[in-house]
Amino acid sequence: MMLRRLHKDQPASFAFTPANEAWAKGQISKYPAGRQASAIIPLLWRAQEQEGWLSRPAIEHVADMLGMAYIRALEVATFYFMFQLQPVGSVAHVQICGTTSCMICGAEDLVAVAKELIAPTPHTLSADGKFSWEEVECMGACANAPMAQIGKDYYEDLTGEKLRELIGRFSKGEVPVPGPQNGRYAAEPAGGLTSLKEFVSGRKQYNASAQAAVDLKDTVKRIDGTEVPLTTPWLGVAAPVKPAKAKAVEPKPSAGVPADATGATVQEAKATSKGKPQSDGNAPNATPLATPKAKASGQAGGAKPAGLSAPKGGKADDLKLILGIGPKLEVLCHKLGFFHFDQIAAWTEAEIAWVDENLEGFKGRVTRDKWVVQAKVLAAGGSVADAEAAARG
Repeated sequence: MMLRRLHKDQPASFAFTPANEAWAKGQISKYPAGRQASAIIPLLWRAQEQEGWLSRPAIEHVADMLGMAYIRALEVATFYFMFQLQPVGSVAHVQICGTTSCMICGAEDLVAVAKELIAPTPHTLSADGKFSWEEVECMGACANAPMAQIGKDYYEDLTGEKLRELIGRFSKGEVPVPGPQNGRYAAEPAGGLTSLKEFVSGRKQYNASAQAAVDLKDTVKRIDGTEVPLTTPWLGVAAPVKPAKAKAVEPKPSAGVPADATGATVQEAKATSKGKPQSDGNAPNATPLATPKAKASGQAGGAKPAGLSAPKGGKADDLKLILGIGPKLEVLCHKLGFFHFDQIAAWTEAEIAWVDENLEGFKGRVTRDKWVVQAKVLAAGGSVADAEAAARG
């Protein structure tokens, strides 16, 4: 394995942009107390996304945010080859696969082009500072060999001339569509499909990976936190979460509304309320729910807000759009009967105090992250950025 050391020239300091700082805190909030170090990889990755590479000040800044010893963060940064420990090209860093399949299919031609157009040695900036390159181990696209990862995406079925053309286009400010570069859609046989032909009709213009890159416009761009929603994971893709079953309390909901939340799947997409406030306490299925490990009525501070036995219309708002709510907190909110922005927006000070006290493992989060302020903006149709700006203000 290659010896990986920090670069000899280091900046004096590092700080996340305000937007990336907020994003990072949102990632940290997904983990219970004492487990914040679990966020080390996404935070190091976002630091690299911001600057292009990982400096020692950046690694130590992340360690400070997570309460980790510097050596622990350095162990992670130096172990994974996804982290660049030296400056990279301002436009793109080119990682050429040199393992068996790619080597047999022409990876040496790609390396020769990189040496000619970028720099004679890996991890060296080109004369104009736009590019850098390295040879890496297998990246799992063997059926489309030879290939290279440029920025965040795979460019497959390459030849020396194809790579030369790609570097030229990137240099001009273009962003070529990633994926196969020989006309293949994905990883089907080079001679064309021999089966499953019925699935060709109706498919999108590009394969799933390439289509995502085109839609997100996120191939080689640095991220300062404004390009993707701050409370979503990298690339804005959230994993589906199925909440625990919530126990309904009489009275039963009226006709047309599910009697309980048993088996209800939380929708991780955009909030279905579209920011339009809905009636909460007067809703036909508004009813207090059993609180997990909650103190008996009157023992906990404040007053419990009215909860719902199930989300209105069968779909919950994406509460993770509120800065500070991660998947675990969202599930806990659902257990307590809170599914919608307008519910949270209507909480009184006494109700806020009750929820803060009964968020097992996350006590005080409502006040700390100003959920009600954010929920009011989101319930009124405001954007995530507007909500977070209101909370910070």
